[in-house]
Formats: sequence, C-alpha cells, structure tokens
Amino acid sequence: MYFDKSERIALFIDGANLYATSKSLGFDIDYRRMLTLFRQRAQLIRAYYYTALIEDQEYSSIRPLVDWLDYNGYTMVTKPAKEFTDASGRRKVKGNMDIELAVDAMRLGKSLDHIVLFSGDGDFRYLVAALQQEGKRVSVVSTLQTQPAMVADELRRQADQFVDIADLEEFISRPGGQQRTSRNPRQEENYDSGETDFDDDEIIENV
Repeated sequence: MYFDKSERIALFIDGANLYATSKSLGFDIDYRRMLTLFRQRAQLIRAYYYTALIEDQEYSSIRPLVDWLDYNGYTMVTKPAKEFTDASGRRKVKGNMDIELAVDAMRLGKSLDHIVLFSGDGDFRYLVAALQQEGKRVSVVSTLQTQPAMVADELRRQADQFVDIADLEEFISRPGGQQRTSRNPRQEENYDSGETDFDDDEIIENV
C-alpha cells in the first residue's frame, strides 16, 4: 500500500460492503486503528462512512456503531432504508448509498490528492474514472481472498492502486474479535462492529 505523506486523502467507506468483506474474511475492524493507519501514511482530511438505517426497529445492531463512529473521527452519512413486501411475502429493505458516496467524492475530491474507496462494487468504476480525469489518484480497498472475490474486476483494474484488506488485517483488526457495544459513545471506546448484514441494495427477511 503506497501513499505519499504529502498527499491530502479522504476515506469513503461503503459501510455495508465493508462489513460484508470483513465478515467474509473472518475478522472485525477496529475503526480507531484504521484511522491511525491512514493518518500515518498521508494527510487524512476526513473519513466518511455511508450506511442506511432501518428506523422502525426497536433496536438496530448498527446504531451503537454509528454513534461511536460519529464521536470518534468519522463523518456519518445515513438515510432511512426503504421497506416493502414482495409478491412472495418476504420483507425487503433497500439501502443503497452509492449516489450519496459518489456525489460527495466528486464534490470533495477537488480539494484532495488521493481518494480511498472502501468498496468492491463495480458500479463505482465510473466514479473512479471521473476522479482520475480530474487528476486524482484513487485507491480501492476490498479483497480477492474470498470465493467469489468481493471486488468487481472492472473496479480493481480501473483503480490506481488496489489494496487487499486481507493484507491490512494485522493493522486494522480488533484484537480477539470481541463484540463490544458502546452505551455512551462520548465516554467509552467500545463499540459494536456489526453493520446491517445485507447486500448493497437490499435486505431480505422472512415475515
């Protein structure tokens, strides 16, 4: 993983995609350690985390994580997930954040040298190409170490640098992989690392 220390960088994290990737690799991400890693490599301007929330649930497993990140150096971008029931009676929840991430990356990319995209979604190939046309370097963070690979081939090829998150495990994983929940994110360092377990576009639950 190469970064110039003089580069102004920002992280754009597709929350659902990153969660699915780390889960497939069998480790939990320590988000504090991840910030530290990138601050050591370059001038980290901001870290954005994108996720959709199911608002009518009495308890959401992702809410403690969202609160913790919000108080510990991340800029949270969220929106309500859309729920509906399909013809077979299954409850589906759509929670795609691609548009929000792409708009922010293009808008904020003007003041950056290097954009770091945490996603393997092939739809982001066009975003990466557009940023490169503006003279920006783009790194894509995902993995090839799963079957099938979590990163789309076209996205990996378009990126200036592909970083396999499996190679970062020793730097960003949570020791012991314990599931801890922060009840007071202003005071505690613990948090629940569980994103909503769903595809980028929808959650499917039996009713």
